[in-house]
Parts: sequence; C-alpha cells; structure tokens
Amino acid sequence: MTSIIKLTAVSGVQEESALCYLLQVDEFRFLLDCGWDENFSMDIIDAMKRYVHQVDAVLLSHPDPIHLGALPYAVGKLGLNCTIYATIPVYKMGQMFMYDLYQSRNNSEDFTLFTLDDVDSAFDKIQQLKYSQIVSLKGKGHGLSITPLPAGHMIGGTIWKIVKDGEEEIVYAVDFNHKREIHLNGCTLESISRPSLLITDSFNATYVQPRRKQRDELLLTNVMETLRGDGNVLISVDTAGRVLELAQLLDQIWRTKDAGLGVYPLALLNNVSYNVVEFSKSQVEWMSDKLMRCFEDKRNNPFQFRHLTLCHSLADLARVPSPKVVLCSQPDLESGFSRELFIQWCQNAKNSIILTYRTTPGTLARYLIDNPGETMLDLEVRKRVKLEGKDLEEYLEKEKVKKEAAKKLEQAKEVDVDSSDESDVEDDIDHLAAVKTKHHDLMMKSEGSRKGSFFKQAKKSYPMFPVHEERIKWDEYGEIIRVEEFLVPELQATEEEKSKLESGLTNGDEPMDQDLSVVPTKCISSIENLEIRARIAYIDYEGRSDGDSIKKIINQMKPRQLVIVHGSPEASQDLAESCKAFSKDIKVYTPKLQETVDATSETHIYQVRLKDSLVSSLQFCKAKDTELAWIDGVLDMRVVKVDTGVMLEEGVKEEAEDSDMPVDIAPDLDIDHDATAVAAQRAMKNLFGEDEKEVSEESDVIPTLEPLPLSEISGHQSVFINEPRLSDFKQVLLREGIQAEFVGGVLVCNNMVAVRRTEPGRIGLEGCLCDDYFKIRELLYQQYAVV
Repeated sequence: MTSIIKLTAVSGVQEESALCYLLQVDEFRFLLDCGWDENFSMDIIDAMKRYVHQVDAVLLSHPDPIHLGALPYAVGKLGLNCTIYATIPVYKMGQMFMYDLYQSRNNSEDFTLFTLDDVDSAFDKIQQLKYSQIVSLKGKGHGLSITPLPAGHMIGGTIWKIVKDGEEEIVYAVDFNHKREIHLNGCTLESISRPSLLITDSFNATYVQPRRKQRDELLLTNVMETLRGDGNVLISVDTAGRVLELAQLLDQIWRTKDAGLGVYPLALLNNVSYNVVEFSKSQVEWMSDKLMRCFEDKRNNPFQFRHLTLCHSLADLARVPSPKVVLCSQPDLESGFSRELFIQWCQNAKNSIILTYRTTPGTLARYLIDNPGETMLDLEVRKRVKLEGKDLEEYLEKEKVKKEAAKKLEQAKEVDVDSSDESDVEDDIDHLAAVKTKHHDLMMKSEGSRKGSFFKQAKKSYPMFPVHEERIKWDEYGEIIRVEEFLVPELQATEEEKSKLESGLTNGDEPMDQDLSVVPTKCISSIENLEIRARIAYIDYEGRSDGDSIKKIINQMKPRQLVIVHGSPEASQDLAESCKAFSKDIKVYTPKLQETVDATSETHIYQVRLKDSLVSSLQFCKAKDTELAWIDGVLDMRVVKVDTGVMLEEGVKEEAEDSDMPVDIAPDLDIDHDATAVAAQRAMKNLFGEDEKEVSEESDVIPTLEPLPLSEISGHQSVFINEPRLSDFKQVLLREGIQAEFVGGVLVCNNMVAVRRTEPGRIGLEGCLCDDYFKIRELLYQQYAVV
C-alpha cells in the first residue's frame, strides 16, 4: 500500500548540531530523536514548538544529550505527551546522562531550563524495548510497526526500522558503527535490503579514521609518558556511553604487567559514576559476544573493575594520589568536572589532556581540536560559592521574612471561627478586637439545637476562656519523626568535631565537599587568561563508522530514496554525490533547516478529506484484507499552491471522477469525520486538464471530496479487483459439486464449460448457455471485488 511519507528537519541538518526530525507516515507522525546541543540553543526549542503537539510517538536512537537532551524540556515545558520508545539501556543510561548534565550545570551556574523532576517525568513515558522486538502501533498508527536494531556506537544504540503494511520500509540509522569493539558488537544493517527510505547522517562522510591499533598505541604512549614524567592525565569522556569502552580498555591495560601502569591510580569522575558502573554490570546481555563469553565461562562480570576508582566529587579525587589518570565528564569541557580539572591542570607542562569526542562547534573541546597549537585562552570561570558577609545577611533576612509569613499563614489556618458567629461579632466590639488579635475568646453557640437556615440569625453568643489546641502534624506514613528525639547522647558529635565539620575538614585535613544544596550559595563568574602549557591531544574514541564504510554500507542496502542529515554541508554533499555515483536510480535529498522532504514512493499521490455524507453513501467490497469502493465526487480546492506559483481561487470546484481511475491503489477508508483517501493521477488530470500542474505537497489545506449530484453521475464500467489462480478456482468448483479438471492448461467444468486465462489479468468463459454456465460464472465473480 502506497503511503505519504514526509520528513521535516527540525534540527541537525547541514550542521553538526543536535538531532531532531519529524517523520510523517500518512496521518501518523514520529519524532526521530529529541536532542539538544551543549549550549542549549533556544532555536531548537523554538523550532520544536511548532510540531510538538502533532507528535504521536518519539523514537530515541542513543542515550546522550545530542540525541535526547531536549526531552525533559519538551515534556515539562512544551507539553509533549505521547509514548516514547527506546531500548532498555537507552532508558537507564539516558537518565544517567541527564542527571549528570543537570548536576554539572547546577554546580557552576543557576540552571533553570529543566529540573530532575522533569527528567523523571520524561523518562516515565518511555516504553522500553529489546532488540528485534516488533511493536505494532494502534489507533492512528494502525498498520505501522517499529523495530529497534543494534547500531553500535553506544550501549543500547538503535537503528529504527519502520514498516507500513508490510511493504513500505523506512530506516532511521544515525551514528551507527559497523566495527566490533571491546564492549559492543557492530550494527546489523546487512539484514536490511532495498528500503523505501533511508535516513542517515554524514558526520563522518569525509573523515578518515586511524586504525584501531594505531589509536590505542597513541593513547598508551601519551599516558605512559605523562605518568612517568610525574604528570596527571585528564581524559574527557561522556557520562554513560563511550566511557564504557575507554574504561574497559584502560582497565585491561592496567591489568597487563608488561605495561607497568598498575602502580598508578585510575579514576572515573562524574556525578553518577557508581550508578553507571552498576547499570553496566546488569546489562552485559546488550554487549559484545566477547564480554558475554567472559561472563558465562568465568562467571566474572567484565565491569567489576579492579583498578578503576569511582569518584563523585573533586574531594573524592583529591584523596587519589598523583600522578593519576582521570576519566571525567563532560566531553565538551563546557561544564562539569572536566572543565574544572582543565582549568587546574592546563597550565602545568607535565600534565596531559586527551579529548576523545568531537563535540558541537563552538564548545571549548571542539575549539581545542580545531586549533591544536593554541597557547593562550580567555576562559570564563564559573563556580558556586557560599554566601558571606552582606549577601548572607540579606539572604537570612529574606528567609526570616518568608518563615514569618508562612507561620502567620499557618496560624491563620488554625484559627477556626464559625461563619455564623461573624454576625455576632459585629454586635460586640470587644469580642471583635479579641478575635482579631490571636487565640482569645471563642464564641459559644446558644444552648439547644437550632436548625440552620439560608439567612443568618444574629443572636448573642457567650464567650469561652481561650484554649489553644496544638495540632499533631504527620506525613503520609504517620506522625513526623524528629531525629533529635532518638539520638543517643554518647554518639552525638562533640563541639570540636562539629567545628571541624563546619570548616569542611576531614581526619586527613582535606577539604570536604560542601553540600551546596543546603547552605546558601550564589554563582559567580570571571574571565581568566589561561596559558595552555599541558599537552593536548585528540584521540578518536567516538565509535562511528568512517566515510568509506558508510558509502559501502549504503551501496549494499540500495535504498530507493536517501535523506542525508547531521553533517557539515561539505560532508553532506560529498556523501550525496558518492551515492548518486553508485546508483543512478536512487533519489538523494539533503534538506535544509525547517525544510520538508516529500519522500512518497509514488510521484502522483494526494491526500483528500472525505465528507460524512459521501462516506455514508459508499458501498464497500472486500478484497483480501482491504475494502474498496468507487467514488464519484467533486474536489473542493481551497488554498492550493502549484509548482508554477499560480494560486487557485478560493471556492473553485472541479470534477475528479473518471471511469478509468485505477482504484487498485486506493487505501482503506475509515468511516469517520477525518477519513482520508488517496486520489490517483488521472483524477487530478480531470482537475487540471491533460497538462496538469502538480499540486504542491506544502499545501496548507487538504482538499475536500464532496459527493457528486446524482443527476451528474453517468455511471462507470465495472472494475474487477483481484487475480485468482485457476488452481484455487478448481478447489472452489469441487466444493460446490462441479467436476473440474485441467486439459492442456484449460479448466474444463462438467464437460460443458471451459475456463481459460486469455491474457494477464483476464479470464474467459466458454460454453453453451446453461445452468452450469451461469453458476460457474457466479462463482468466478465471487473471487473478485467488483466496484
């Protein structure tokens, strides 16, 4: 069944920014990834606002922020409310990415774009899938199925295969890696052949990767020279993706005695390092065959690191002796521990800084990669500090005012004055003053029962002595527990220990991490001129396929249409030209930002909206698993743009009925107000004449099909839908008690009637006009859907 397929580039085309695309398949709209760049550009959000309420499902390919970073904002602020599909590791590791990103930003600036609650609410909408699990969509997505396939690159990385009615196959494959690594197998694109549409990226289209052996030797040499020179090594990595590959590699090198690196400390520093390693231990089934065999044979979890020390703060790292190797986030050096360590270590010539990821242009890490000889750098230093002096006094004063206001509000709620007594207060000024002040005289109602009425009765009440009843407060589990009531006196800290804790010193006289969420803080920033004396090197551990491999894989897949996204204009153009050189039949699109690509397989296929009156008058005939009907109607063209720039006048109606209309390409029609149908090329010829002008798919209004008046319907020749096989028809005849056998390719029935195939798509009946003839003809008609 032919479908209308359109792709709108929300972000991430003709540039190396975050990935986000809107894919329309008939009436169903997918959001392919929901990324945000490292600088949190609001241009991406502004573009997303236009489409967020149209989205029916979100497909996430990888767990890092460039693929799903805008998800918390879209759910929390933009109102994205639909099912989100991702693999189990993308769900778990994606949370770790976003937790670490929020904490890294919040530790150095007032970050308000999203909160941890937004992260949780966004990930609660995710439906977790396994590889090769086919999910059939319902409702508007009836007939659509989605399947996640391994993409390599990161744990849980996904290539999405979208299938419409078992025929139209759309593949979304970005940032895939066909090479087998230590912790991951390669992607499985070989199983996909001749998809209708392939959406892929050109990030590495012109990039030549070094060999893996050469890359590992470069890393080992750099690390050994720095450590033996009494310097520290900073390796900037992501939170929970490519860091697993580097952690496995370094831990294996540290285990090798010949390397002699076992005496040097190796640390992993980010806000969620413990959780990342624990999650990795439980996801071995998603990893490479090598790690799986190691786990099954030796019963040894490959992420039970022997030499890797997990750190969650700079104070934890300070306890690790130098010289040391530190894997820390974020890879862009824009925030987090990697930026803080870079500022501390870059001015020492003994140290070494290794960048492993090409982040978005404009970030500090990308600037250092593109300008390898840079020696001086003006850098904004941001940090969160405790309030002191006048700032602290102002803060405490504001807090005091807030507490007093809250206390007054609570007391006001506790004062419960009956509404019927308010009129009594007006008669007694003394009691009015008493009630206004605080818990003074309460008014007692008159003795005896009195039925209430709509009108208040102002009768004198008698004052009672004031009694303040303390209300018991409780939480959802019962009464609130006060910790101080259960402390054992001997275990309470001494005054000396308290003062030491307040000063931030431990037993080793090392500064402890202050819990900045408890003490009042503020963010400060300054521009510092840094002299870069440390050795800076970029070593590619991105885990993506190189340019030549991408081109060969696309050539093997032989897609009918190709949309190239996420890459520089030069890389996108290079990949497009290479693919066109491989096959002249392939259609290649390199869309621009906010441009919509029409990737519909049929060149002349249009959407129309059906009137209820028209749908109710249709007579459907069932053919296999579809229902067909003949339509005689009028197209109501409102605002339709044509390729030549001509605008049709509002209210123009043209006839769209044609007896030769190829109804076999008409889709199923749902009988409701929003039912839509597909009109064929010849119907549009009647609309515009033989030299029709193709209607632009960017039309703002879908044409409406209205019923044709009965007086104007001239009728049409019957159309037979289906192509029955004579062998199957023979079984039908035998079930009806008619003797049938093949003689020279002709089906002879009761020695009276012959059924033969005259030409492709046509079957002829020969014989005398008798009861058998008409019975056989009727049975033959039943094998068709006649419209």
